[in-house]
Amino acid sequence: MMTLASLSQCSLLGLEEEEDNSQELALLLVASSSSGCTYESESVTTTSSTGQFTLVDTAQTDCFNSTTGSTQSCSGSGQDGAYNSLTNTKQPSYSSNGNGTITDNNTGLTWTSSPDTNGDSTLNVSDKLTQLDAYNYCANLNYAGSDDWRLPTIKQLYSLMDFRGKDPSGYTGTSTSVLTPFLNDTYFSVGFGDQSAGERIIDGQYATTSVYKSKVFDTVTGMFGVNFVDGRIKGYPCLNSKTFYVLCVRGNTEYGKNNFRLTDSGATVTDDATGLVWQQSDGGTTRNFDDAISYCEGLSLAGQTDWRLPNIKELNSIVDYSRAPDTDSAPALNSIFTASSFSNEEGITDYGWYWSSTTHVSGGSNGTSNDGKNGAYQTFGRALGYYQNQLSDVHGAGGQRSNYKLDVSTTTGVSSINLGNGLFYYHGPQGDVLRHNNYVRCVRN
Repeated sequence: MMTLASLSQCSLLGLEEEEDNSQELALLLVASSSSGCTYESESVTTTSSTGQFTLVDTAQTDCFNSTTGSTQSCSGSGQDGAYNSLTNTKQPSYSSNGNGTITDNNTGLTWTSSPDTNGDSTLNVSDKLTQLDAYNYCANLNYAGSDDWRLPTIKQLYSLMDFRGKDPSGYTGTSTSVLTPFLNDTYFSVGFGDQSAGERIIDGQYATTSVYKSKVFDTVTGMFGVNFVDGRIKGYPCLNSKTFYVLCVRGNTEYGKNNFRLTDSGATVTDDATGLVWQQSDGGTTRNFDDAISYCEGLSLAGQTDWRLPNIKELNSIVDYSRAPDTDSAPALNSIFTASSFSNEEGITDYGWYWSSTTHVSGGSNGTSNDGKNGAYQTFGRALGYYQNQLSDVHGAGGQRSNYKLDVSTTTGVSSINLGNGLFYYHGPQGDVLRHNNYVRCVRN
């Protein structure tokens, strides 16, 4: 394990799908050094033979028509909102301890309730820290009678993600009071971007200890961060340009470590850490969102018929953040699973993105709409973007993004290009590649 003295400063430029900072990013990438992030906690071990951890549900209760984005009945839909009484995935439950900390009643983890690091009762850019400072801040924190605080891993922080949130990427207003973040703001204070300092509302990225095994933008060391404003996980470049909000955690240091074993003569993988049973193989077929749900709902495997498409937090639970395609010639997934490889838009061997049953709701231009055209997916292969006229792994294998559930060519503002390996669509300043069809790995309790 690296000592604090050996850690080099890591600050990350947080860029989202709707952000127009491409010129700034290009200059920073050129100027960046090869120094890494601070603390590679996920590179040591990702499994435990004794560990257990409780998955917290997405809290999504609505279901949506994939074409129109409007709400529909959840009955028989197979969508995330139809499954709210699962045995192994618990509905969010928190307790305020009355001392500035919050205990998650499901995970047992205790959190600081606010990223107000300077204690002035106002959340703004002055509270944000570089990753190194965030790590040191939590490690040295003596607060609410405890001194065993730490900066969370990506899976620990993602346990707080609440998909009742609405993505404000298209929001044209300035007031944050109308917005619904992806963090329970009854218990936690939410850090939005500091508009008075030139930030955008969606600059709500939070630091973790999880360093990408490979490189984001193919050349720069990055860290996986959670954005509780727009509801995504992305790998952010380690550059001396941007700071992060910070929530510190204490309790179960093993939270997020899997305990896999092959079951049903190798047809399934049981994770004894979460109690979920997974389809061992993805079957090699990609599908759109609706077909992915139909496939899992109709699956009969290992004598069981209660298979379903996992929600995004269940799917994220099996990501192995110690693996990456460029360093391991493998997906960000434990080798106990079979994962299909394919030739990607760049013409190189890659691994898939996988649909979840969770809708990534957009708040639209007014911030309050309830548009459910986008489905959340988990990247186990490179999170590609067409940026500066070339394809690269802009957000890392292990990111959580979203795109239209059906026909991505109808995405507002979409572009397309053929680099010799077939036409593909992309969108946003980092040119996030969009795919109609993704792989599927079904789950049951």
